[in-house]
Amino acid sequence: CVSLLHKGLRNRKVGETSMNKESSRSHSLLTLKVESTHLTPDGITKQRHSCLNLVDLAGSERQKSTNTSGERLKEASNINRSLSALGNVIMALADMSDGKARHVHYRDSKLTFLLKDSLGGNSKTAIISNISPADSNFGETLSTLKFAQRA
Repeated sequence: CVSLLHKGLRNRKVGETSMNKESSRSHSLLTLKVESTHLTPDGITKQRHSCLNLVDLAGSERQKSTNTSGERLKEASNINRSLSALGNVIMALADMSDGKARHVHYRDSKLTFLLKDSLGGNSKTAIISNISPADSNFGETLSTLKFAQRA
């Protein structure tokens, strides 16, 4: 498992922007599937399946703040589109929990499609947000906190 984690870290795309010397240019997802089998005293075999997704989301970026262009701008656009799709899925699920009839657009991004089982249904979700205390990053910090609150 650890070797797979290291392989994933080596494949992770990182690049420099004016805001961050080592900016994540992609999301990372590590999925651990755990299965257990138990034989009851009656001779019945019971199985349990569980899935743990560890997700590191690349942060949203404003082009004006990062001074990106070319390939970095394209990456930022893809990151923002993916985060927007995740936000839309979270909002649709929240509406459904309030009794509203909604269609959840899991297929709008690869990320939401891969996390479909973890976002809806019988699952628990925790989010840890990385924010900045700098005044210059107030907008990004506020955006991150609002995203975490919706989740």
